[in-house]
Amino acid sequence: MPLFQKAVFHTTVARLSDLPVDSQGEVAFAGRSNAGKSSAINTLANHSRLAFVSKTPGRTQHLNFFLLDEGRYLVDLPGYGFAKAPGEIRAQWDGLLAPYLRFRLPLLGMVLIVDSRQLLTELDEQMLAWFAPTGKPVHILLSKVDKLTRMEQARALSGMKESLRHIGDSEFAGRCTVQLFSSLKKTGVETAEAVLAGWYGIEPVAAKAPPVALRTEKKARPRKRAAQGWSARSAAIPQPVVRAKRTAAERLAGDTIARTEEEAGGEVPQAPAADQV
Repeated sequence: MPLFQKAVFHTTVARLSDLPVDSQGEVAFAGRSNAGKSSAINTLANHSRLAFVSKTPGRTQHLNFFLLDEGRYLVDLPGYGFAKAPGEIRAQWDGLLAPYLRFRLPLLGMVLIVDSRQLLTELDEQMLAWFAPTGKPVHILLSKVDKLTRMEQARALSGMKESLRHIGDSEFAGRCTVQLFSSLKKTGVETAEAVLAGWYGIEPVAAKAPPVALRTEKKARPRKRAAQGWSARSAAIPQPVVRAKRTAAERLAGDTIARTEEEAGGEVPQAPAADQV
């Protein structure tokens, strides 16, 4: 989607007092460390290095804001659940994430990235529990589905929907949507874009198909003659002139006339008229 492809880094927030004041709409991306959150953001933005993909899960420790359009932001939340994170940092995450998710007014919804091979962990459920009282929607990306068979993908979808029924109030599951996603294969990109465009209140723009070269129209050449049968066409073909052979008598007569003309100076004597005989 062109909106996400315009994404640029805006600011990093370590304290709630530093949140952008011009925000009209934010979508937060959350996920357990190493679930594929940064890869999902990069895939949607069609940018390989927009969100940093760290070899050390849990490196993102603050709220990273990316500007999509005037007043619209995508927010990369700190990854959670990494055992090696110091206790002080984990306390900072808890003090930053929970208030942001619960009380940030411009926050339109949350995208939760979950590894399709593991589904919800205890920390994922805690994240959803933090967010459930807001009454805002949640869209769950089941990531890395390229590593699953079709049957395993179907089981992951049904298992996630069943798990959501046991979180929050009776209406929470109705505010959650789930889809399959793969950053490697670009699976589910258009579906995710359509959901988020609805949250931002914009119309999704379909990707333009590559131009197709127009074929040159062949025009039939007008015929200069009417259709004719074989016999008519044969008759219309000019035939070679065939000279008839002269008989011996004709040749003798012609020679005699030629000699007579020569003797008479080129004139042939005329026979007397009938009334002069």
